[in-house]
Amino acid sequence: MAKTIEKPGAAEQAPIEAAQERLTFRDLIYRSRTLITPDTKRELAVSKALVEVPAADAEAVAFLKANKEFELLKE
Repeated sequence: MAKTIEKPGAAEQAPIEAAQERLTFRDLIYRSRTLITPDTKRELAVSKALVEVPAADAEAVAFLKANKEFELLKE
């Protein structure tokens, strides 16, 4: 008799999808540049006037939301 393979339900997949969710910001000034986060000195690359960060990255999201040179495109 063959074993059945159980697939995880939608509720079990939600945390994985949430962890991979990304936010996109538009750079209102430059089409290309490198940003440095103030606390951890990490680099965020702007390309084609866009910068994308993980939604769970609180430092990067706060940095971009606080700067008037960036506009959140989707949340």
